[in-house]
Amino acid sequence: MRSKLPTAIGVILAVVLCGAPGSDADVSRPKPHALGKEFASFQPPQHAAATDSASARIEEPTGVITLRQALALALMKNPELAVFSWEARAREAQALQARLLPNPELDVEVENFGGTGVFGGLDEAETTVQLGQLVELGGKRSKRKRAAALDQDLAGWDYEIGRIQVFTETSKAFVDVLVAQKRTELNDEFVRLAEQVLDAVAERVRAGKVSPIEEVKARVALSVRLIEKGRAEGELSAARKVLTAAWGGTEPTFSAAQGDLERSPEVPSFEALSERMADNPEMARWLVEIERGRASLETERAGRFPDVRLRGGVRYISPTDDWAFVAGLSIPIPVFNRNQGATLEAQYRLAKTEEQRRALHVRAQAALASTYQRLSSARNEAISLKNDVLPGARSAFEATGEGFRQGKFGYLDVLDAQRTFFEAQARYTEALAVLQKAIADAEGLLGEPLDKIEDPAEGIREEK
Repeated sequence: MRSKLPTAIGVILAVVLCGAPGSDADVSRPKPHALGKEFASFQPPQHAAATDSASARIEEPTGVITLRQALALALMKNPELAVFSWEARAREAQALQARLLPNPELDVEVENFGGTGVFGGLDEAETTVQLGQLVELGGKRSKRKRAAALDQDLAGWDYEIGRIQVFTETSKAFVDVLVAQKRTELNDEFVRLAEQVLDAVAERVRAGKVSPIEEVKARVALSVRLIEKGRAEGELSAARKVLTAAWGGTEPTFSAAQGDLERSPEVPSFEALSERMADNPEMARWLVEIERGRASLETERAGRFPDVRLRGGVRYISPTDDWAFVAGLSIPIPVFNRNQGATLEAQYRLAKTEEQRRALHVRAQAALASTYQRLSSARNEAISLKNDVLPGARSAFEATGEGFRQGKFGYLDVLDAQRTFFEAQARYTEALAVLQKAIADAEGLLGEPLDKIEDPAEGIREEK
């Protein structure tokens, strides 16, 4: 009879494990949006110990840096994007855990020993060996797997949203560096012009043609320009550090940024852009979030069904040297707890998620309208300043300066023309900065470059 024990245990194990997992459906992953998909981005390895080698693939440039280089560095090394990557890995592990069956239980029990009389030893003992298995009913496991798969999808969307945010913020930080460099160059020019004016005034003072007070005014104007130059240099230093932080750096190693501040792609109509908002990554994410809420609700509803615990094994009866099968079943009686509280909570959270998506849609449309207005206004202002204001201001300043040297104009005329020219230059630079940042914001909202959106009938065409 003893030889039947291994066979009996094998049969029982096969019975209790009859619910072994089958094949699992593949989890869908969000596809990268068009914006920046040509750049590689950080993907964490399977083992955390390999992160150092993975993050050191791209060396920071030490010379002139372009926008493409800055974006490539940021998408590969940005610490915040790495956080989303590791969260995606964690959700993969979570989905793996959700697919696993509950572990079987081995129960060994010895009865009728160590007592009195004939039960003082082991001769009258009965030994029971059982295997137990929790059997989940109501489709709990499949619903749990579905919820975990959606959690994995949400992590993928969070990563995609983070990738586009890093792309957008890096583009804007690069614009800030270009603008700061331009302001520094302009202030160098302004100081040079102010010095030329001061030399001309000083010469006329020495010739007795104007009052010495005019030279004092010219020196004050030069001092103001020097202060503005120092401020511009400080802003450039700060902008360089902000850009460096996009790829996790602390001190800039590049010497200068090279780019086109006057880049102005054709802008489609607001209606065409609004239609593309359905592809906004955050909007797409909330669709998955709603599905996740529904899956959570189904999981909680499945909790109404009590799970069954099956037990089976063999018992050895010492007095007769016999074996016998034992089997058992236990099931909770859902009298008090039918998971009604958790089910109601899941319903409320699903309703909350749907309202959050509607609120996001309103905010996204408002953000697009605001960005489109900034983009259009800055573009029109930049075109007007470049074509109309700047040429006239420069011509007036040069003519007034020449006339002052010839005694045709007073210093106040020179100062006024100089101020007008400086302000026009500064305003043009500011308009370009607003324009480039608005382009980056619009592309970030849509998840694709503006020049890839076709709208030939309604688009605002750039003036040649």
